[in-house]
Amino acid sequence: MPDLLYTGASGFLASNTIPTLKQLGYNVITLGTGNETYQYDIARQVPVFNEQYDIVFHAAGKAHSEPKTEAEKQLFYDVNFKGTVNVCKGLENSGALPKQFVFISTVAVYGLDSGELVTEEHALNGDTPYAKSKIMAEEWLAEWAGRNNVTLTILRLPLVAGANPPGNLGAMINGIRSGKYLSIGKATASKSIIWAEDIATILPRLAPVGGIYNITDGLHPTFSQLETVISGQLKKKTPLSLPMGMAKILGWVGDIMGSKFPVNSSKLKKITSTLTFDDKKLHAAIEWAPSSVVKKLSQIPL
Repeated sequence: MPDLLYTGASGFLASNTIPTLKQLGYNVITLGTGNETYQYDIARQVPVFNEQYDIVFHAAGKAHSEPKTEAEKQLFYDVNFKGTVNVCKGLENSGALPKQFVFISTVAVYGLDSGELVTEEHALNGDTPYAKSKIMAEEWLAEWAGRNNVTLTILRLPLVAGANPPGNLGAMINGIRSGKYLSIGKATASKSIIWAEDIATILPRLAPVGGIYNITDGLHPTFSQLETVISGQLKKKTPLSLPMGMAKILGWVGDIMGSKFPVNSSKLKKITSTLTFDDKKLHAAIEWAPSSVVKKLSQIPL
């Protein structure tokens, strides 16, 4: 049974992947700031490990928030970059490095608000603290893994779906549940998305291979499809649609009002623009059939 160190073990991704990893035969050892095997704040501490791991699944990170102060911006670098360095220092200090290291990154590194089937070869133009800190971590890990003969896999995740999702999908579910969600225009913008448990199922085949990969369900559902399935599961009416012209006016108002207003022109552009990612490289590396996120959402309680 391979020993797997899982960082960020109290997060959303962990709750949706650790049970699957255990079913796949991994002995999962956890690291986090809650009730984990190892309790460390990796942004400020170098963990002390007392055993060797066959594989490290580094999912600890900061996301899903918009920094408003310099201190909040710095926290992205402390957690996502310095935290990665500290985990690796802890592994080095243990005297026994893992054979494989899987890093959970993000498609935000590309810095795009729109685009279709963007590949891994696209320039890393992300300029937010979140994107920059992940880019720094990717680049540092590539050098560290090469120097230490560790097989490195970097997974660039799009929107992640599963039970109790955070971020934009969670906001959509909560908005539809409360009756406060409005669709915009025809809601035809497509977004890449992945079912969280699928990230675990690829591990046995992909981790020994290594490389940098986008990962999606390959179907890239529209906002309309997501709204419809979520409404159905919640037994709510399909959300009312806000005409695009009215939405643009609200976006302009948000530009003037600032952060106190729920939407601005930039956020509106993101919501109404198609942004999808190509995962052919992943399918060329391993045989793998992802789940349909829309179908999965229709099968779980929300």
